[in-house]
Amino acid sequence: MPSRQRPVAHPRRLAVLALCALFAVSGCTAFGRAVKEGDELTAQHKWAAAEAAYQRALAADPEASEVTVKLRAVHKDWSAEVYQEAERVHGTGDLPAAQKLLVRALQLDSENGDAHALLARTLDARVEVAQKALKDERLQEARAEFDAVLAVSPDHVAARKGVEAVQVAWAKRWFKTGQQLEESGKLGNALLSYVRADQEKVGVTAARERAEAVRQKLRDEVAFLVVATPVEDKAQSPDVAQRLGAGRLAAMLPTELPIRVVTEAPGSKVGVKLDLTLERVLPIKAVEQGQRTQRYLAGNRSVPNPKRRQYEDKLLQSERTLEEVERKQAAALRDYLRRQAELNTVRQTAERCRERERKTCLDLIQRCGEAASELQKPGQVPEECNPAACATRQCGQEEQLLVTNAAVVQQLEKQLDTALEQSESQRREVQRGRDLVFREPVTVDEPMYSDFVYDVELHRLTVKATVTSVVRDLLADKAAPAPVTQDFDVMHEDSSNKGYDRYGVLADPVQLRSELELRVDAGDKAMEDIAKRVMERFDAYRQQRLEEARLGMVRPGAEDVVETAVRVLLLTADKPPADILQPMARARGLQRPEALFGK
Repeated sequence: MPSRQRPVAHPRRLAVLALCALFAVSGCTAFGRAVKEGDELTAQHKWAAAEAAYQRALAADPEASEVTVKLRAVHKDWSAEVYQEAERVHGTGDLPAAQKLLVRALQLDSENGDAHALLARTLDARVEVAQKALKDERLQEARAEFDAVLAVSPDHVAARKGVEAVQVAWAKRWFKTGQQLEESGKLGNALLSYVRADQEKVGVTAARERAEAVRQKLRDEVAFLVVATPVEDKAQSPDVAQRLGAGRLAAMLPTELPIRVVTEAPGSKVGVKLDLTLERVLPIKAVEQGQRTQRYLAGNRSVPNPKRRQYEDKLLQSERTLEEVERKQAAALRDYLRRQAELNTVRQTAERCRERERKTCLDLIQRCGEAASELQKPGQVPEECNPAACATRQCGQEEQLLVTNAAVVQQLEKQLDTALEQSESQRREVQRGRDLVFREPVTVDEPMYSDFVYDVELHRLTVKATVTSVVRDLLADKAAPAPVTQDFDVMHEDSSNKGYDRYGVLADPVQLRSELELRVDAGDKAMEDIAKRVMERFDAYRQQRLEEARLGMVRPGAEDVVETAVRVLLLTADKPPADILQPMARARGLQRPEALFGK
């Protein structure tokens, strides 16, 4: 039997298998080489290089458990070696270096009990060092030691208590510094010291109370005075003059700014002197006659029904569409009848042709019978009995024409049926439109409106207060005054009319505000304008002080610069400039600079 042929592998498949085998061999080679290198480095106690080699082996084969065991052993031996070095360093007294080594040893082997015990002793020793530094008033060193301990052991009780003790010590130190600065007259630096003491530890000292007292002294020192003299009432209107008093002016100025409204001017103070004179208060009443219109329903009128008009338009469109459909139906019927007549003619022609063929075939059959009866020899077929003579199709053309005409007539019949259905549907649509038109009335009633004109009285009450103000600089009192006289009007108006129930107009009586209320509002309006002018003077004053303070911000921590900057910041408490506040706060270690303003 023939030998079976071996299946021949496809060349591309062989290349893929070879490439996979090459990758597998190269992977195994890389894995074995990395493991071997790691073993050699472990024997040489080169722990970091050995760890890297084992990591490469695991990258090649993550499921290699023996490499994991070797890597864990390297970490354990490495941790033991680091622990020995830490123990040696601890013996020399270098506690920070010993702590770093012990932390590294525990990172390598978290189950190293000796490292845990030595780390605990190291942390306790650092706490003792910090407590000793705290007793010696070396607060920064003590805080650094406590923070180093808490970085490793956040729950260390002694270290946490030590941090609180350092904060208390800092608070007391800053408070003491603030007292010394306050006694020496450096109120700006004293305020920063008190704020820093309060931020270090709240409630340990009276820093917050002292800061408020010093802040008040500084505000009084840099205060912008507004000397408001008694109002001269020439209009004999005490109610309006009262609204122009010093108390009302102080209420309208910002409370967070050091602006003081006083009645007597102290010497050598920055500010303005305000003299007010109430010239007159004039109430003006006016009544204006006018007219308004009110639309009312006068009756109804008959108008053509717009809805019927819409129905009629729709009916007309439907009738035109019906005419078009009936025209198409008539054309389809004519085509159908014409084709039907042609089909009948073709059918008659085909039937006559079939009849001729049948008669011809019968004659041939008769002659065949006669010829067969005359033959003498049985078994012979006469020539007259040839079947092909009857098989000739002389009516093929008529039959084909009949089939074609029948198909055309059938298609025209379908088109005629479709036209009849469309005509019937459109006829129903026209009938429905006629019903809608007949049911809708020809006219409808529409409301008829008219305008009723009635008289209206407009009552207007205006109070005009004339105030003359003179604003002088306190430091330039001899300058020529520049009086400013202004009129401040407050107006209220209301309309009134009689009632006309027939036309839907309700009676509206006069409801004007009283003259006393408008007089008070006129005084307040005048005081608002005066307060705005005082703020303009204050803004010019503090802008000058602000420019002077910015010149010294190259040394934000200097005492003289701080004195100037703190005073300027109190002048700009509503919008403190960041280019002064932030550098000074960083120089003095303030965590919340806004506490400088008592916030």
